[in-house]
Amino acid sequence: MELALSPPASLRRPASAAEEHPAADGDRELLLRIADGDRAAFETLYHRFVRPVFGLALRRLGDRGRAEDAVQETFAAIWRSAGSYKPERGPASPWLYAIARNAITDRLRTRIDTPGELPDRPSGEPGPPERAESGYVSWRVHRALDELPGSEREVIELAYWSGFSQSEVAAFLDIPLGTVKTRTRSGLARLAGLLEEELR
Repeated sequence: MELALSPPASLRRPASAAEEHPAADGDRELLLRIADGDRAAFETLYHRFVRPVFGLALRRLGDRGRAEDAVQETFAAIWRSAGSYKPERGPASPWLYAIARNAITDRLRTRIDTPGELPDRPSGEPGPPERAESGYVSWRVHRALDELPGSEREVIELAYWSGFSQSEVAAFLDIPLGTVKTRTRSGLARLAGLLEEELR
């Protein structure tokens, strides 16, 4: 069953305080209802999570259009696969966040076509050596991040790629602020150790 998602303009629609800080049980219930084809439940979940998912996509992709596409893919995937969510395995938000990560990663892999005519003036973009160095560093960091436990990786990604404060990360993942701080500290320490091993 296909669902027409809201246009990108809806990404700028302000959410109420209740929507920004959903209860985990409410999200679980919404996903169960979505699995049964409940469009109203889908709309509620969409407006709760669209802003943080868009922020994460924009930070990772660096392009508003591609970020909007990733958001649309995320919520289309949620609509299609809500039936695969198992409440006994944990809260809804990490499950949703994993889907968002996959959609963003797919967008990162998507090739961007070069315009037919290039300007005759010199580019201000980094040259091949700078891009190679930046790409290598980015690859090393991403590889190290993939080795972190999922709980540590998700708080670091939300903080550093989506630009969330620790309070916003806690609200998004529906975990205590102290847990976010602990996971961030241990994750960054583990990440530093992994990156040091790369340099040896």
